[in-house]
Amino acid sequence: MRKYPISKVLTLSVIAISLSACSDDKTNGSENNNGNQNATFDASEWYPGGELGTTENTTAGCYQDESPAVEEAGLLKEFNYGEAFFERNYTLNTKPFKGLGPCWVRPSCIYCHPGYGHGKKQYKYEANTMGNGYLLALFYPAGSSDGKGGAYSEDTYVTEIAGVPQTKAQTPFLPPIDESGIHIEWKKATDEHGNKFADGETYELSYPEVTIDEAAIHTSPKPRAGYTVRLESTIGIQGTALIDAIPDDSLKKQYAHEAQFAKLNPMMWDADKNDWASTAFMNLEGRGNVVRRFNYQLSRSSLQQDYAIWEICNVTRKDLHYLYTTKEWAKANSEDEKVIDYIQQHGKDDKLLNPYYGDGTRENIKYLVNLLLGLNSPEDAPTYEKYFVDKFGEEMEDQNYYNFMVWQRGLAVPKARNLDDEQVKQGKQIFMRIGCANCHRPSWTTGKDDYWATSFVKGMGKMPTYPYQKIYPYSDFVQHRLYMENDIINGWCRTTPLWGRGLSVANTGAEDRLHDCRAKNEIEAIMWHGYSKNSDAYFATQNFYKLSKAERDAVVKFIRSI
Repeated sequence: MRKYPISKVLTLSVIAISLSACSDDKTNGSENNNGNQNATFDASEWYPGGELGTTENTTAGCYQDESPAVEEAGLLKEFNYGEAFFERNYTLNTKPFKGLGPCWVRPSCIYCHPGYGHGKKQYKYEANTMGNGYLLALFYPAGSSDGKGGAYSEDTYVTEIAGVPQTKAQTPFLPPIDESGIHIEWKKATDEHGNKFADGETYELSYPEVTIDEAAIHTSPKPRAGYTVRLESTIGIQGTALIDAIPDDSLKKQYAHEAQFAKLNPMMWDADKNDWASTAFMNLEGRGNVVRRFNYQLSRSSLQQDYAIWEICNVTRKDLHYLYTTKEWAKANSEDEKVIDYIQQHGKDDKLLNPYYGDGTRENIKYLVNLLLGLNSPEDAPTYEKYFVDKFGEEMEDQNYYNFMVWQRGLAVPKARNLDDEQVKQGKQIFMRIGCANCHRPSWTTGKDDYWATSFVKGMGKMPTYPYQKIYPYSDFVQHRLYMENDIINGWCRTTPLWGRGLSVANTGAEDRLHDCRAKNEIEAIMWHGYSKNSDAYFATQNFYKLSKAERDAVVKFIRSI
């Protein structure tokens, strides 16, 4: 069967049929919500996170609110304790906020998620800048040499650098990438319309180009020439547990539906079998295979499968007794004479450097630096415990990790606004008609929400749960390709939920959009969707382009209201 861009096939009246077929809705009492029902919006749409997942607050700080499910479960104290582990700076040796060593990405989670929202557009890469949500992606493009006489069949990460590259390090160690050698240049792009609507209103399209000085990379060996660098910014974290509560079967129905009309990422969907690909799951301890659903790359299956503090702040815990580093980085530091000099001079009396000091000889120090900085896999956990855990204890204790999980599961979605406004009603009608809802699917219904957590946390207490809630994230949680300039690695990007995004300015001070913050408003984001005729959203974007200014304004107001 010939495949067409999904936005063309499902536009207009077909949308209503397709959304009905994929609804998986069950009753959750949302008809009792206090919002007003009208011809365009159901009363439940005022509560995008359902009754258990929505905060009434729509002012600055609402992204930080606990959900009603937190209070219902009597977990407000745990929620507040857990919040501290998101907001507080980590240090090299101060409990309970200990971590960072020997290298890190950010000193705290909130640096990447200002106001708990989306990262902000940056012109310089500095890890300690609040709002710099950028993570680097270093990869060899598909078709480029693999260094072994062949070529890569797909974009492939540079293995000498960790998947989330670190740019800070404990003295005297050199960071994997010295951020002073990272350069961001913003370039202009022009689409087929000359960045101008027919009525004369203009818009801007820009994208980042990132380069890294060779001298800024400290690995041995260094990555081969020919790699590419992209930026990926963090997204808002409100309502994440509600996504966790969507049943795998519901996601499968959505994939099967969309696979009729468009090519889906073969890492997620096997077109020949019309079923999940074997790589669509992650096997979670005590739960089995769970479908990937989180972040742009769909690299996570469950909210409780949390590696964030470990990857970003290098905080170890009971199930992660090894470092987020690479052995190539460890080797480079062991070969740097200045590093060895410093440890030889200070390591005997400095408790943080003492494990690397050994007998004080340069040969022994080099050996230990190479060994200990390279403890980066489950197989290395016993060695890490021998040198670090026995001496310094756990960096994150079980109770604190449990509180952190309660906090993550407890974040609410802000209530929708202005759904009785005539312009907002018109905006939703147009949004549905022109094909935006093909990917930004309005509603889902959560399952029984039998949440999963690692064994040492699960037995510590209950979590906030969201069973059978009708929610409105406005995402299909499927990856699509937009073929933008300097696109995301592999070109596949999960549809970002739109709920609460209209409150970004109030919470973060900015409203930058898309995976690298290239769009500073909704108009730019929409027009990037149709920059290439190969884009899965090209026809929906062209439908938007043909609207009058009044109609475009209505769509924007609708997006800002949900």
